[in-house]
Amino acid sequence: MTDQDQTALLTRIAAALERLAPQEAPDDLLDQADAFVWHAETGTLQAVPEVQHIPLDLLQGVALVKDILLGNTQRFVDGLPANNALLWGARGMGKSSLVKAVHAHLNAAQLRSLALIEIHREDIGTLPRLLGRLRRTERRCVLLCDDLSFEADDATFKSLKAVLEGGIEGRPDNVIFYATSNRRHLMPRDMMENERSTAINPAEVVEEKVSLSDRFGLWLGFHGCDQPTYLSIIDGYVAHFGLDIDAKSVRAQAIEWQTTRGARSGRVAWQFIQDLSGRLGQRLS
Repeated sequence: MTDQDQTALLTRIAAALERLAPQEAPDDLLDQADAFVWHAETGTLQAVPEVQHIPLDLLQGVALVKDILLGNTQRFVDGLPANNALLWGARGMGKSSLVKAVHAHLNAAQLRSLALIEIHREDIGTLPRLLGRLRRTERRCVLLCDDLSFEADDATFKSLKAVLEGGIEGRPDNVIFYATSNRRHLMPRDMMENERSTAINPAEVVEEKVSLSDRFGLWLGFHGCDQPTYLSIIDGYVAHFGLDIDAKSVRAQAIEWQTTRGARSGRVAWQFIQDLSGRLGQRLS
């Protein structure tokens, strides 16, 4: 038997084995819950029975970005074109809370319409493997990476760029990527300035770093909280949870709380409400 004959025979055998191999079954795990955590080391999705979230209507001071993200996610659920989103800006102003609130809001309106999958920052390099799994389901999925950022010696951002663009295979139609970050370009400013000063072609180096955030179709900025907004957040929580305290007293205590923390934000407001409800002996439910 000639080499050519052997090659032809091996090709036919390989083709026959491929036809006989069982096809990958659809991933029906995603029908069992509304939220999951991706564990890259085992390649598994862990179901989260209940996602802790704040009702969408209670998120104050972010009206514009709230409407934009809700509209984008609703279009995605409806099978229409939608963008990956980067939620960036001040700490504690509700970036991840907004994603979870939108997810809960849409699932309340349409049962099992959307799965939320959290992927940890250190597992970004395994995104292609996760996407390969999600191709086997028809359920719409939002991938959330909270507090995403990259350091000088981290090359993971290159794989994320490819995923956001879709690569050769293309991003699955049933998947969208949302990330939160304190940094607009996901890179420390001092790192970008250092590379600009030391590179042979500084413009190209900085352009490569900045181009990652350009892969997100939506940039939603979250800015610091002024005192009227902070107090309106407090008032909203008090009314929603029916806390037994008069408005003048709660505002005075809220201002004192922010002074001791040295900051105002949605997170600080929520921490105050937790402390207040505990002192009042009332549950937040």
